[in-house]
Formats: sequence, C-alpha cells, structure tokens
Amino acid sequence: MNKQDAAEKLQQIFGNIHAIPVLHSIVVELSKYIIIFLFAVYTWHCFTVFIGRDKERKERVYRHQSELMFTIHFICSFVLFLNSLHIQIVLLYILQVLLLVFISRSYPFVYEGMSKVVLNNMCMLLMIGMIMIERLDTQSAIRQMIFAAVICVLGLFIPYIIEKFSYFDIFGWLYAIAGLVMLALVFVIGEERYGARNWISLGGHIALQPSEFVKILYVFFAAAFLAKTTRFRNLVLITAVAAAHVLILVVEKDLGAALIFFITYLVILYASTENPGYLIAGLLCGSGAAVAAYHLFTHVQNRVIAWRDPWSTIDKQGYQVAQSLFAFGTGGWFGMGLGEGMPERIPVASSDFIISAIGEEFGVFFAICVILVEISCFVMFVNIALKMTRRFYKLTALGLAVEFIFQVFLTVGGAVKFIPSTGVTLPLVSYGGSSVISTVVLFSIIQGMYVLNREEAGENAEKIQRTRGQRDNRETRENGGQGEKTRRREKRR
Repeated sequence: MNKQDAAEKLQQIFGNIHAIPVLHSIVVELSKYIIIFLFAVYTWHCFTVFIGRDKERKERVYRHQSELMFTIHFICSFVLFLNSLHIQIVLLYILQVLLLVFISRSYPFVYEGMSKVVLNNMCMLLMIGMIMIERLDTQSAIRQMIFAAVICVLGLFIPYIIEKFSYFDIFGWLYAIAGLVMLALVFVIGEERYGARNWISLGGHIALQPSEFVKILYVFFAAAFLAKTTRFRNLVLITAVAAAHVLILVVEKDLGAALIFFITYLVILYASTENPGYLIAGLLCGSGAAVAAYHLFTHVQNRVIAWRDPWSTIDKQGYQVAQSLFAFGTGGWFGMGLGEGMPERIPVASSDFIISAIGEEFGVFFAICVILVEISCFVMFVNIALKMTRRFYKLTALGLAVEFIFQVFLTVGGAVKFIPSTGVTLPLVSYGGSSVISTVVLFSIIQGMYVLNREEAGENAEKIQRTRGQRDNRETRENGGQGEKTRRREKRR
C-alpha cells in the first residue's frame, strides 16, 4: 500500500472527509522538522557532555540522549505507519523498542564504568539504520534487526572473555594465520558480487563477508606484534604478513577493504614506532599500488570514470553516483520527508549508498548529524585508547578506531563524489549482517578493554595506597621508637 492508498483508506475509516489527505501531508511535513531538531540536539550533546566535571549533569545528558532517541524512533515509525497502514510496521516498532531497551539497560550493567556516550551513539545509529532500511525494504529490516539482536546478546559476554583471557597479546601468529585462511577461503567457496569476489554464501539465504570479521583479527595481529617489538628486522616480517592480507583483498577485487586494512596498519605502525619515515614510505607505496590497481582492474577504472564525470556516463558507469547526487539535491537541507522521496532509484541504497537515501528523505542537515555522531564515536575511541595503560590495548583500540572512521570516510566520500566509490558500508547504519555484527563486536571490544583497564588501574591505585599506608605506619613506629629512646636519655641526664 502506497501513501495515496493509505490516505484513501483513512478517508474510508473516518468518513469521506476531504481534509484527511491534507492532514496526512501536514503530519509528514512537520515530522521531518521535529526529527531534524531532536537529532540536532542529540548531536550537540555528543560533543558538549564532557564540558565541566558535574557528574549529575552528565547523567542527565545521557538520559536526555536516550529520551531523544526513543522519541525520534516513535515519530519515524508513526510516519511509516501512516504511509502504509501495515500492522507489520507496528510489530517491528515494538520489537525494535524492546531491542533498544535491552541494550540500554543490560550493557551498563555488564560493562560497568563504560562510556555511555558510545553506548547511546551505537543505539542511535542502529535505530536510524533500521528505520531507513525498513523504509526501503521491510524484509531486509527484519533480517537486520535479527542480526543486531543476536550480536548484541553475544556482546554481553565480551567483557567476561577479555577479563578471563587477558593475554590476547600472545596469539599474534594465530590471528595472522586465521585471518589469511578466512580471506583465502573466498577463492574456494566464494562468489562474486558487484565486481568483487568477497562473499561466502551459506545455504543460499545468508551471505557473509569474511573481510568484515578478519579486520578485527587483523588489528589484534598488528597490535600483538608491534606492542612487543619495533626492531627493524621484526618490522619487516610483520609488514610482510600485513601486506599478505592486503594483497589477498586486492586479488579478490575488494579494494575498499584493502584500503582500510592498509591505512589501519600504517597508523598502528606509526603509533608504535613514532617514526614518520615509515608513514611517508607507506603512503608512497600505497599511491603506487592505487595507480597499479587502476590499470589492472576494469571495475576500478569504471569507478574512477564515474567519479571524474558521472554526467557524461549517466547511463552506464556514472548512474550510481549521479543518482546519489540527485538524491542529495532533491532532499536539500531539510529533506523530502520520510516516505516522500524516491531513494529506491539509488542502486544498493540500503547498503553502500544509504547516506544518500538519508539525505533525500531526512535532508542534508540530518545526514551531516549522522556523520558527526560517527565522528563522536571515533573521538571517544581515541580518548579511550589514550587512557589505556597496557600497550597492546592501546594499539588495539587505536587500530579499531581508525578502521571505523576510515570506513565512514570511504562510504560518505564515495556517495558525495569526493572520492571514487569503494563499495563499503556505513557502520551500524547500512544494511548487512556481516557489517553490523563486526561493528558491534568492535564497539564491545573497545568498551570491554576500557572497563578492564579501569579495573586494573583501580587495583593498582589500591595497592599503591596500601603500600604507602604500610610505609607511613612503619615510619611512624620507627619515629615513635626513636622518640622514646630520646626521652629515656634525657631522663638519665
């Protein structure tokens, strides 16, 4: 049922009132401005919550963010229902609320002392993604919600695993071998989609991208080795293994993932060695590899052609980028309204180009706020990394943060024609089971390490305090004994 049919059905229910279609349009039109305003307030809180040291104020801000999220979710679901009058929309809304409430309540209990801004942002991005995917395809929204629910439940065990198996830094070779095997598995049982052979189909109903899971193992591998040694001879071996990951992805034509792996390793290498020479050499090698990829792969040439001039090839290579730009132009600053645009004209709108669909229906201003929330997550990840005391944890958190934000850059940059399209998803927002699972795991690992780091720091502080107390007591007894001896000598005199 489309919007026109829904309006006619409302007329039948409430009588032949000609004002019904007008009221329907007014509700949809007003809702977009309310949604934009509420989301702008939420985004503002993401960057101002840490001003000052008033803990009560911060807790109020966290609660306010949660209230804003549920309000936006209700308004969006209400508009979707008005546009279709499907009972399925109501059921999905109830299930999504239950999922968000479960995450909001259970994670602070398990991840004691966690970053609540990161938790709120994770829930908000998941919610926006589910609403937009539901607008495009209800069945995809159901699958996305199932994937999100399963991984969020499993994510509750990550702090326990990190605490019980705290020596993750001794399995560097295991991470490397497991990652290489998972990537190479695509050559045996993989299938090609959108010009890249990077998918594994399970029973024809579920398809997974191994690179989404390997990118976490990849960071663990790099952090485990670089946390122990930065000797040149060892760096050559570590770099060779990292390059093997990237080369497999290049052969699979999954150049977006290859670029993420490459940049992530460069950042971890520079952070561990503090040698700008490695960074410059890596960027030069990467530039040469990009030129080689352009000459070797036809689909890379097509994406560069579409990036340079999508209008001259709008019927061929430039169609996807052109439709993305049309979506932003049509939506303008405040959007067409949820359900009022035509985002289905954008190829793969629910995954690679979901930011374009958001820009058309919610507006460019709302899309910018989505990007700022993603940036807020990155800032918090880096802040958490800086607070880590163990070198392995510090490099791991930094590497995962770089993977996260660079993926955001590639997705948004490709959609707005800032860079050639790379075919990667917008974390937590785009449709894709592999993407949402790996991203929630990424969030959970950083939060789990942060919690464990705080516990270890607290234990160390208690030990230091006890040691100081014992030393002070000993000195007091010694000083007291010396004072007694002095008094005895004075009496004898």
